[in-house]
Amino acid sequence: MRILVQKFGGTSLSTDHARSYCLQHIARELANGYSVVVVVSAMGRSGDPYATDTLLQLIRNNGDRLPSRERDMLLGCGEIISAAALCSLLCSEGIPTVVLNGGQAGIITDDQYGHARIKELRPEKVLQQLRDGKVVIVTGFQGSTESGDMTTLGRGGSDTSATALGAALRAEMVDIYTDVNGILTADPRIVENAKPLQVVSYAEICNMARQGAKVIHPRAVEIAQQARIPVRVRSTFSSDEGTLVSDSVLTPVADRQATGIAHVSGVTQISVKAIEGRSDVQLQVFQTMAKHHISVDFINVTPSGAVYTVFDQDAERAVSVLQECGYDPLAIRGCAKVSVIGGGMNGVPGVMARIVEALTEEGITIMQSADSNTTIWVLVKAEDMVKAVRALHAKFELHI
Repeated sequence: MRILVQKFGGTSLSTDHARSYCLQHIARELANGYSVVVVVSAMGRSGDPYATDTLLQLIRNNGDRLPSRERDMLLGCGEIISAAALCSLLCSEGIPTVVLNGGQAGIITDDQYGHARIKELRPEKVLQQLRDGKVVIVTGFQGSTESGDMTTLGRGGSDTSATALGAALRAEMVDIYTDVNGILTADPRIVENAKPLQVVSYAEICNMARQGAKVIHPRAVEIAQQARIPVRVRSTFSSDEGTLVSDSVLTPVADRQATGIAHVSGVTQISVKAIEGRSDVQLQVFQTMAKHHISVDFINVTPSGAVYTVFDQDAERAVSVLQECGYDPLAIRGCAKVSVIGGGMNGVPGVMARIVEALTEEGITIMQSADSNTTIWVLVKAEDMVKAVRALHAKFELHI
């Protein structure tokens, strides 16, 4: 069989009109000779009746004491409703269709309810239904423990379901359908002339996703990369091919230093100086953050101290626990992380000079910087974030 996995996000399933586009994409690929597996998210977004965030609010409004196992049972309802609605539409068009929940599709996870990790995938039931000529709709975001309890995979879980199934089924392609036409060089709400990208590498899209681009979850990309399954990010409401995510060695692209600009707002920079006569500041600081389950990022360490960022909502707690350890941390709230991402930057002189030049020309102070082989990050004040994204997008000529 030639197998194709299609994943439809919440906005693609939220209305009868939107679901009619899903039907067109499925019917087209069936006509092209593919056996099709469809992975669905919960329909809509926060505030819509069956969206995951709406279900979470239901718990909060009723005491917020639901055990984690039972919470996952509730949160899986949105995907089940989406799957049933889409199944009904396909059947009405004479397309044989079956719905499997995550466990029935063979997604076996650990028992970390709310953020379970996939341990194994047993796709035999999916394969049998495909051999019987059916479209198989799988509820995304879900799995099952060995004992049969429902689990959810955390944010981005439906993307993860799609690429994991693609890998297990040895699919030719995984198509991620969303409400934008592929991956753009920057957020179009900030940069009006942001361009769609035809091709990006796994490493580039992973970094873009981690640094604020919300088109696909990095866990999903990592699974696809390991299995060497190509992924396309496409618009539900268009027939365009969107953006192909593949290995850059197999898919050569035009020489470019930067691929895109991403950003994350709502972060706080924390600086901690070593206590005189002690050399364990890094150990103390990061053990303390880990103990209190505070996520850290953008880490710079020196013999005399550490500088890093946390999300704004964790800043007060982070400062408090550091003070309890005898430190006097400096916290600068209201910062933003802006990232220049591109596989073509590795080993090329002058990239940081271009970044500094672009921001200096706009009067933007760089509070901190770091780099990897595909990404350079800078920390700026939140009020400078939009200017910084636009300046860097222009400096690297990503609009051309």
